[in-house]
Amino acid sequence: MTYLYFPGCSLKSTGRAYEESVLEVSRALSMPLTELEDWNCCGATAYMSISELKAFALSARNFALAERQAGNGEVDMVVPCAACYLGLNKAKRYLNEHPEIRSKVDEALHAAGLEYKGSIRLRHPLDVFVNDIGLKNIAELAVKPLEGMRVACYYGCQILRPYADFDDAHEPTTMEKLMQALGAETVDWPLKTRCCGGSLIGTVPEVGLRLSYILLKEAKRRGADVLATACPLCQFNLECYQDKMKDMFGENIGLPVVYFTQLMGKAFGLPDNRLGLQRVFVPLVSPKRAKAEVGGVHVSE
Repeated sequence: MTYLYFPGCSLKSTGRAYEESVLEVSRALSMPLTELEDWNCCGATAYMSISELKAFALSARNFALAERQAGNGEVDMVVPCAACYLGLNKAKRYLNEHPEIRSKVDEALHAAGLEYKGSIRLRHPLDVFVNDIGLKNIAELAVKPLEGMRVACYYGCQILRPYADFDDAHEPTTMEKLMQALGAETVDWPLKTRCCGGSLIGTVPEVGLRLSYILLKEAKRRGADVLATACPLCQFNLECYQDKMKDMFGENIGLPVVYFTQLMGKAFGLPDNRLGLQRVFVPLVSPKRAKAEVGGVHVSE
C-alpha cells in the first residue's frame, strides 16, 4: 500500500528531525510515503481559535487534494504532527457530522475548483507502524536493539484526545509496544498524556516551563534514559528549554528528548545524520556509553 504523507508546517521547520526520521524509517520498512502535492497549513492552533470555519476549509482543501492525487477509493493520509493530526481529525468529523458546515466548506472548495468526497482516512505513524506493518516485522529489522535503554513514552495531549482512534485516550500503549519490540525497557509513568505547556512557554513562560519541568523530572525520577515523543512542539518545549528550567528550578535535568522514529532508526542501524540526531541539544547516549563516561560529559554516538 502507498500512503500519502502530510508533513504540515512544523516538520518542514523546527520539527525537521521528525520528518527526516519518519521518512528514513518508512523507507527501511519498505513503506513508501508520497508527499501530498501543494499541501497547505492544516488550520490548527491559531486558525482554530479565530475561525473554526476557515480552519475547516484549510483542512478540507488538503482532503480534496489528497483524493485527487490518490485517485478513486479510500485514501490513507499519514500525519506525524500531533497538532495536524488533531486539527485534520476534527475537521473531518465536523464536515461529516454538521451539514451546515459541510455546505459552506464545499462552496469554498468549489470556488477553487476542488471537491471533497469524504474518502480520507487519517493515520498516525504509530498506528500504521504497529497495526499495518506489525511489531514482528519491525522487530526483525532491529540490527542494533535498544537493549538496556529505559524509555519514557510521551504521547502528549493531542494525538489521542478527544479522538482515541487507535489507542486508549488515557492509558495508551502503542508506543510502549513499539519500543519493547525494539528491545527497550519502557518506564511506567502516569504523565504520558499530560500537556507539556504547549504555546504557554512563549506566552506565560513561568507556567509553561513548570509544566514541562514536571514531566521531565518525573520521567527521570522513574529511571528514564530518554523521553520519546511524537509531537514537534512537545519535543521543542521539553528539550530546548532545559537550560531555562535549570535557572528557574535550580536543577539540571539533562534528559534527552527525541522522536520515537529516531529511536526506531537507531535500532534499525541507520546513521544519526539521516535521523536528525545531530540536531539534538541533549545528546542521546546509550546506557553502556553513559556508564563509561567520565566527569558527566555526554558524547553523542
